[in-house]
Amino acid sequence: MQDETVSTDHSAEPTRRDFLYLTTGVAAAVGAAAVAWPFIDQMQPDASTLALSTVEVDVSSLEPGMSLTVKWRGKPVFIRNRTEQEIEAAKQVPLSDLKDPEARNENLPASAPATDVDRSAGEGKENWLVMIGVCTHLGCIPLGQSGEFGGWFCPCHGSHYDTAGRIRKGPAPENMAIPLFEFTSDTVVRIG
Repeated sequence: MQDETVSTDHSAEPTRRDFLYLTTGVAAAVGAAAVAWPFIDQMQPDASTLALSTVEVDVSSLEPGMSLTVKWRGKPVFIRNRTEQEIEAAKQVPLSDLKDPEARNENLPASAPATDVDRSAGEGKENWLVMIGVCTHLGCIPLGQSGEFGGWFCPCHGSHYDTAGRIRKGPAPENMAIPLFEFTSDTVVRIG
């Protein structure tokens, strides 16, 4: 009987088969990337959306009791110069009466309470309310200065918001959201 030995020498030259495996694998990877790229690229925001990541609004013409709606990131943003009566009505509401006790204000910590000041532009600018004008129930656009609480009313499903944009009655689960914003001057607000 002849003793067979198996060569374990791994320093042998690559064969043509090794080369074909390698090039086929590289071609498959490039092909998979080429097929996947359109799906990945379509998830990027539209150029017009990126261009509107911030918007500056001149609010000098808004007298107390007047509102303005601007478009930001494809959504309506309500800017309201509230009257003293609207501010007082919102301040009188106990937090325990609110359906959603959180401010939902991106300018404050997430745990901030839904007080009137935390929903407004802050100390010294309590008259200004800037919020995304979308009902938190199903995304409808509420009507301003209407409803049982004198704030906003969504006629689609009956959600009532008060003069600080807080949900008070109806199916909406949360207060209307307040985006990042700041007053760059006494008459110009930058959203985003």
